[in-house]
Amino acid sequence: MKRIIAVDYGTKRVGLAVTDPLQIIAGPLDTVHAKDVIEYLKKYCAQNPTESFVVGMPVRLDNTATNNTSHVRGFVRILQRTFPDIPVFTTDERFTSVIASQAMLDGGLGKKARANKATVDMVSAVIILQSFMQQRSLFAKYQQQDENTETNTL
Repeated sequence: MKRIIAVDYGTKRVGLAVTDPLQIIAGPLDTVHAKDVIEYLKKYCAQNPTESFVVGMPVRLDNTATNNTSHVRGFVRILQRTFPDIPVFTTDERFTSVIASQAMLDGGLGKKARANKATVDMVSAVIILQSFMQQRSLFAKYQQQDENTETNTL
C-alpha cells in the first residue's frame, strides 16, 4: 500500500506526518521551513509511494476562515499542481496544537521540549493524520452498513 502524508502548514514551519505502508499507524515525519516543503515532499514521494495528502485547514469555531486559511488554500493549490496524480484532502485542524501540547505533556516531555514549536507542528500533523484516518474508517464502516441495508431491503 501507499502512504498518506499529513501537513500542518504554517507560513514559517510545516509539520509533516506519515502513515506506515499498511496505513495502520500515523507517525511524525519532520518539520521543515515553509519555503522548502515542496522540494522536501518531491524527494520524499520519489522514494515512498504516496496515496494522498491531507492538509489541516484552519477555521474558527463558527466555521469562518482565519488569517491563515488563505495561506493554506494557496499551499493546497500548489500541492495539487505539483502532484497532479496524488489527491489532496483537507480536514479541520481546530485545536490540534492544543491537543499536541497536551499529548506531549501526557507523554512526559519536559517544558523545554513542549515549547519547541517545530515539535508541536510535527505532533499536530500526526493528530491531523490520525483524525483523517478515523474519519475515513468511519465513513467506510457506514458506507458498508448502508450497502448491507440496501441489499437486505425488499
